[in-house]
Amino acid sequence: MMNLGNMVRGLSSDTVAQSLIQFWEYDEGTLEVWRASSNFVYAFERNQVQYFLRFCFDQDISIEQIKAELEFMQYLQLNEFPSVTPIYSKSGELIETLKTREGTYIAVVFSAANGINLDSDKITEKQMEKWGKSLASLHCLSKTFEPVSERRKSWLDTVQFMESVFQKHPREQVALLELRRVTTWLQSIPSGNDVYGLIHYDFELDNIFFEENKNHSFNIIDFDDAIYHWYALDIVTALDDFIDDDNSHSKLLTQSFLNGYRSITVLEDVAVAQFPHFRRYANLYKFSKLLSSLDYGKINETPPWFDKLKVKLVRVADELRQSFQKPW
Repeated sequence: MMNLGNMVRGLSSDTVAQSLIQFWEYDEGTLEVWRASSNFVYAFERNQVQYFLRFCFDQDISIEQIKAELEFMQYLQLNEFPSVTPIYSKSGELIETLKTREGTYIAVVFSAANGINLDSDKITEKQMEKWGKSLASLHCLSKTFEPVSERRKSWLDTVQFMESVFQKHPREQVALLELRRVTTWLQSIPSGNDVYGLIHYDFELDNIFFEENKNHSFNIIDFDDAIYHWYALDIVTALDDFIDDDNSHSKLLTQSFLNGYRSITVLEDVAVAQFPHFRRYANLYKFSKLLSSLDYGKINETPPWFDKLKVKLVRVADELRQSFQKPW
């Protein structure tokens, strides 16, 4: 989630999106906002084929990190892993920038993903198994990936980020204590190539598209959270809607996912036993990003959606804060 102040400024009009889309070929009148979370995303068409324009402020992410993201995506595609394609601009660039009074925007364009999103309430055991296989295939490719230029950030960078956020919020002592526990634990576990590498970090149902006609495969989007971390964390975040549910059906679906994953690559029982600790890391990192998002300063005029979103973010942050008090 980006800073709410930046979100308000970015969605105040379509001026920035209209300016950025000029760098690419597109059909007039087709550009429309799709969503805004960590980035602004607009859908558009070119020759009646759908594409997506994604952009953000340079204060939220650097060009170097986006270059590293795109390099990983291109590597995956070269190895026939199904994911969306970065699209070159008119000038032959994958990344374009636009300077404004508010700051500099960084933009990229991607092809649309084939297939449909699956519903967590309706997904089948077979689909869960295929989903697990897809993530395992990504991890197998990650184990042999070596970037040519820039590298994505690692968990150490997230620790520094969380520390900087909590320094601005000195009352968050419980969260700071949780950070100390999480950091100490991560430093104590093995980090060899078999368990650690570049992960997607948002392999949830929103970002995977199921193609039933193509051997029940998944097409993947949104690699902008990719980070060097433990592969187990990718599993934990992917199964966010299932892994903590005591419902017997959810447990069955989770097991189907893990069975699919294990049919492609090794997943030791010790890694599964670590899932609760990785969950605590993910919750803490999410909490710190929420605090950062809510630290928006003064906004002269807020749009109709602002108060509802703010209330939701505050509620989620409160729930996460309470979870840090649970024993390890």
